[in-house]
Amino acid sequence: MPDQPLAELVRRADGGDAAARDALFTALYSELHRIAEAHLRRNASSLTLSATTLLHEAYLDIARREALTFPDRGRFLQYASRAMRGLVIDYVRRRGARKRGGDLTFTTLDEERAPAHDASDLETLASALDTLAQLDAALAELVDLRFFCGFSLAEIAAIRGVSERTVQRDWAKARLLLRRTLDEI
Repeated sequence: MPDQPLAELVRRADGGDAAARDALFTALYSELHRIAEAHLRRNASSLTLSATTLLHEAYLDIARREALTFPDRGRFLQYASRAMRGLVIDYVRRRGARKRGGDLTFTTLDEERAPAHDASDLETLASALDTLAQLDAALAELVDLRFFCGFSLAEIAAIRGVSERTVQRDWAKARLLLRRTLDEI
């Protein structure tokens, strides 16, 4: 789909047009599905939740909210990814309440191979991201775009209108702050 119609959908959805929000969701469905699969791959290999179910639940969550603003495609995808992450965390919490010690595993922010973690680590990561957002909202947004949405550093630079080197420096800073926050939790 050409960028101009997508930009128009984003503008209309940003203005509160529910039909445009639905059309935007449809236009970005395959990319959103890829993000849902990534959430499940990273966080919930043993969950009975499918990527399609996660994506549709996120859509219902987004559709229920009033006055959402999506100034661009990246922000819409980031918001949808954050909604999916919240749904996975809620699912894990409910599952953990029913069944103590679930066998959930996910990949850490380290780009190299990392050891598997249990279900409590997903909640710890969510808490650390909340703390990072309080320290520096832009860095927390970068983590969402990179880790949860799966954007490359070049794509993030284009979304933010900065150089790729700036994003690389911010990514290193975000990882350092997140690691410190995780160590303190």
